[in-house]
Amino acid sequence: MDRLVNTVRPYAWGSTTAIPALLGTEPTGEPQAEMWMGAHPGAPSRTARGTLDEVIAAAPEQELGTAAVAAFGPRLPFLLKILAAGAPLSLQVHPDLEQARAGYDDEERRGIPADAPHRNYKDANHKPELICALTEFDGLCGFRAPEEAAALLDGLGVPSLKPYADLLRAHPEDAALREVLTAVLTADPAEMSRTVTETAAACARLGGAYAPYADIAHHYPGDPGVLAALLLNHVRLQPGEALYLGAGVPHAYLNGLGVEIMANSDNVLRCGLTPKHVDVPELLRVVRFQPADPGVLRPEASPDGEEVYDTPIDEFRLSRHVLAEGTHAHDLTRPAPQILLCTAGTVRAGDHELTPGASVFVPAGEKAEVSGTGTVFRATVRV
Repeated sequence: MDRLVNTVRPYAWGSTTAIPALLGTEPTGEPQAEMWMGAHPGAPSRTARGTLDEVIAAAPEQELGTAAVAAFGPRLPFLLKILAAGAPLSLQVHPDLEQARAGYDDEERRGIPADAPHRNYKDANHKPELICALTEFDGLCGFRAPEEAAALLDGLGVPSLKPYADLLRAHPEDAALREVLTAVLTADPAEMSRTVTETAAACARLGGAYAPYADIAHHYPGDPGVLAALLLNHVRLQPGEALYLGAGVPHAYLNGLGVEIMANSDNVLRCGLTPKHVDVPELLRVVRFQPADPGVLRPEASPDGEEVYDTPIDEFRLSRHVLAEGTHAHDLTRPAPQILLCTAGTVRAGDHELTPGASVFVPAGEKAEVSGTGTVFRATVRV
């Protein structure tokens, strides 16, 4: 197995302290948002044999296994991250596989450069994802019931919100949500900025259930995404709890440290809370206007001590092993590629000693035993 040297991405929303605290390093004063583990060309992990994407490209069946190559092609189909949010991320959705392929092909035909700021589809893949909290973790996930969202808006006492609350009480619910989100994102910018400013002041004054939205508005003053955020469920995960985010589900991470895994894609359509491009017609085509409980996941324990976060897709499978002192080694060998990540304690994986934030890549079929005292996350695929 290969010890990984991973890149930390300095996005502006990143915490300045959370990843250094996990790694036991001194903060630099700059934001450290995500540490990437995998073979994504944007920041592939490095090994003693070269970058992980180069290692896999040289012998895909040897590194990934025959079944994984047959299912997903000659590339690692997932990307694992440590994510540290010190400020809200953009409110966003991801396309399903059919939408991603059609959108990518369309933008390729129109000759839109891959790095163009108005490009929506960077690749032809979908991007389901899972976030597992390492600390208390706040986020937004999926639409509230429209009646509940209307009551939340009414409670702010802002007159300019009344038309939106009235629309939310219309039927059917999906049409009501679509109409309100469309109205928010296409309103006159100056008028919307005044409404958001009044809404932010009311959220700050009332606190309680409104407090997360006051913080969002503090980071994004005047942004229509603040009103869009009020349509969504606020979720607070405790360590070990997780959220699965499928195609078309609007979401945003607000604060906290977590382990994130996703299909190997960079396709994002933004609803707001960002200075980046917002393509309203394409966004409205991709969003699923269905109110739903966010569905907090807790791991399901198996007899061998593996705790699995069950999700409905094949590109990734995330689980963890909590190793207690004096317990026997856990055999994790399987005919598929794996990344093992330590998040607590000291864990031995093969010949490698892993402390928090350290990780290894395990080629398909290679012997993989872990022991020690601590927590190790296991990222692999379903084959």
